[in-house]
Formats: sequence, C-alpha cells, structure tokens
Amino acid sequence: MATARQEVRPWPALWALVVGFFMILVDSTIVSVATPAILNDFGTDVGNVIWVTSAYLLAYAVPLLVTGRLGDRIGPKKMYLTGLTVFTLASLWCGLTSSIAMLIVARVVQGLGASMVTPQTMAVITRIFPPDQRGKAMSLWGATAGVAVLVGPILGGVLVDGLGWQWIFFVNVPVGVIGFVLAMRLVPDLPTHEHKFDLLGVALSTIGLFLLVFGIQEGQKYDWGQITGPISVWSLIIAGLVLLGAFAFWQSRNRNEPLLPLALFRDRNFSLANLSITTVGFAVTAMAFPLMLYAQAVRGLSPTKAALLLAPMAIISGALAPFVGRLVDTTPPRFIAGFGLACEVGALYWLSQIISPDLPIWQLLLPMALMGVANGFMWAPLGSTATRNLPMHQAGAGAGVYNTTRQVGAVLGSAGIAVLMESRLAHYLPAMGGGAPGGEGSAAGGKLPEALHQGFSDAMADSLMLPAAVLLIGLVAALLFATPVRRQPAAAAASGDREGLRG
Repeated sequence: MATARQEVRPWPALWALVVGFFMILVDSTIVSVATPAILNDFGTDVGNVIWVTSAYLLAYAVPLLVTGRLGDRIGPKKMYLTGLTVFTLASLWCGLTSSIAMLIVARVVQGLGASMVTPQTMAVITRIFPPDQRGKAMSLWGATAGVAVLVGPILGGVLVDGLGWQWIFFVNVPVGVIGFVLAMRLVPDLPTHEHKFDLLGVALSTIGLFLLVFGIQEGQKYDWGQITGPISVWSLIIAGLVLLGAFAFWQSRNRNEPLLPLALFRDRNFSLANLSITTVGFAVTAMAFPLMLYAQAVRGLSPTKAALLLAPMAIISGALAPFVGRLVDTTPPRFIAGFGLACEVGALYWLSQIISPDLPIWQLLLPMALMGVANGFMWAPLGSTATRNLPMHQAGAGAGVYNTTRQVGAVLGSAGIAVLMESRLAHYLPAMGGGAPGGEGSAAGGKLPEALHQGFSDAMADSLMLPAAVLLIGLVAALLFATPVRRQPAAAAASGDREGLRG
C-alpha cells in the first residue's frame, strides 16, 4: 500500500488538474470586460453579446451530470484530457470567428469541453485524498475557482487593450497544451465503475434548461410578449419549468440509474452545499457585467483599468486560501462559509449604494476588498462540505451534481442580470431603449455622453441588488450546515487508499 501511495502523489496530480480547471473558469467571466469591444466590433446589442457568455455557461452546465458519470465509467484522466483538447481547439475557433453568431456557436463547443473537465477535478480530489485531508485539497480547488472568476476580467482587460478581444480566447491555446502535458504525466489512472446512461433524463434537462434560460434572457428584448406566431416569452419559460419538473419526477421514478442520483441529497450537507453554491455561481457571474459596463461607459476606464477594479478581490482571495484550508479541516463549515457569504452580500449591497458618476475610484476598491475576503472564505468550505460524505463509486456523479448546480446558477445569473440591466436602462434612460454602449442609441463602444451618466449609473447600481438578494438564500443554507462527523486520520487514510490509490 505504501508503494501505491508513492506512485500516485496526490498533490502533484491536483496541481496538474487545476491548470485546466483555472483556464475553464477564467472563460466564464473573461468576456464581461470585453463586452464593449465585442459590441463595437460586431455592431450588435448587449443582449446578443451576453449570449456569448450564456451560451458557454449553458453548454457547460447541462452535460455535467453526464460527464461526471462518464468520468466514473471510462476514467477521470481520459475524460479530463478529452475535454481539455475540445476546449483548447474551440478556443482557437472563438478567436478566429468573424460574426457574433459564429462566436456563440464556438462558445457552445468550448462549453462542452469545459463540462468534460470540471467534474473530473473534484472527483479525483474525492478519490485520492482521504477525508481528513480533503479540506486542504479542496481549499486549493476552491481558491482556484474563486481566483479564476476574478482574474478573468483582469486578464481580459489587459488582452483587449493590448492585443484585441480575440486574444482572450487565443491565450487558452498554450495554456491548454501545458495543462494536457502535465495531466498526462501526473494524474493517475483510477479504477472505473460501470454506469448506465439516462437518455430521457438528458433530453428533459437539456431542453428544459435551454427554454428557461432563453425565455428569461430574451424577455426584455421582446417586451415579454410574442416572439413569433404562437410562441411567446412566457410560453418558453413555462415549458422550460414543466420539462425540468418532468425531469425531477423521472429521476425519482427511474429504478435503473438516474442521471441525477437523488439519494445523494439525503445527506443534509450535500443538499445545502448545492443550494449555496448555486447562489454563488449566480452572484459571481452576474455582478461583473454591470460593474464593467459602468466602469467603461460612465467612468471612461480602459478595459485594463476597469478590470483592475477587481484586483483586490483576486489578491485577497488567493492570500487567504492557505489559512482557510487549515480552518476547513478543524472548524464547522457553517461558520466559515457563512462568514464568507455574509461578506459577499454586504459588499454587493455596499457597492450598489455608492456607484455614481463622480465616485472616487478608491472608494470602489473598498467593497472589492471585502469581496476578496468573501471569496476566500466561500469556495473551499462549500466544496469540502459537499464531497465529504460521498461514496467513492459515486464521486464522479456527486462532483457532476455539485458543478452542475454551480453552473446552472451562473447561467441564470447571466440571463437574470441581462434582463435587469436592460429593464433598468429602459427605466432611467428610455431614449436608449434598454441598450448599452455599442448598442442602438448609445456611444458605440465608448464613453457615454455626460448627460446619460447618472441614469446609466443608477441602472447598474440597481442591477447589483439582484445578486446580493440571491446570495441571501445561500447564506441561510450555509448557516444550516450540520457539523460533519470527524473520522480518525488513520481510518480515513486507509479508506482513501483502498479506493482512490488502488493499483
């Protein structure tokens, strides 16, 4: 057993995996800072450009339940390498596109690649680290997630200013190649488990989620009325909800192997962690759009300077990761995650109250710093709490569920913030018709006329209240976590050796 332990080397394997995981999460938010540039280049509107993010998030979220199972069946390493290859090639395609429609299609393929990669990172942690060490491992995973979604806009700003928006995608190519080589050399081949696939569940969840997101995001564009013929915005939303309800019912009745193993939700902490991470995915994705548009359209900041507003978040979150990792293994998770979520709610509310045309930039950095504290404390305890009690043969399925709920939150956050921004712009600036920089009735791709600054600032400030409100649900869920039963290190390690380090 000692020999197997030396061969596997969990920490190098984890570091290799987080390279690809980091790149994929960066792409969830990197487009937000490039929104004005893409608006200007393609001459489109804010709704279409937000589809560049929503299409990626939707294609990322929907297959996660399947790709987690595929990782269990054919091996997480093979699945990870396949997904990384698809993602890297699709990134090249994104940078080479010449129309907004083709960019959206390329982002769908990119999202499919991302969906193959993400569950494998979490499943490998669950299988190669014993439970008493997973807190430290999950802190690295959580710090990667927290920092990546914040680094995305910063990196995007630098690339857009220096090389053009296409380079937010081209930069993935060398990173993808490096990640592939590292994973090939350092990630172990783990035992596989046979799984059947619920094709009806795949169809119901895919179509239902697409209809729901499309209806929400396009609602303002069609004034919440008819899209074409008998098809209305509300009919799409209702049909999506009905199909998702049918999906849940089918999962409860499927006696073979359901796509969504509802038995996992019998664990209280798994259920609550999934609810909480959904709200985190919603908020982190949603907050970047109004902030970046305000910074560039009202304050006239370049993409790089606008993105640097998020620097305090990334720096503080990364610095706190080792400290929080030690806490996760010794402190009840409700205290750690609850503190982080409370800080995030407070920071978003604070930001919504101070945004104005003439606000000194340094005052914006204060709530950003508080968001850094929040992100440092949110990600690791939520991930480790969700996975602590997962049975080894369902590590991939559990990781798929957890990452699905996070990504569904991100998809709904992208769609929801688009609706609210357009609605508030129509309220404060009716002459813009709910547009944004680059859209009809505005200064294309640049700073707005001064007469529009106050109304635009008020619209973006109001929009930030949505992610703050949604996060309150996640905060309540985290405060209801049960204190996990501590297992003896020796017994835990033996358990990890038997399953994760075998062979």
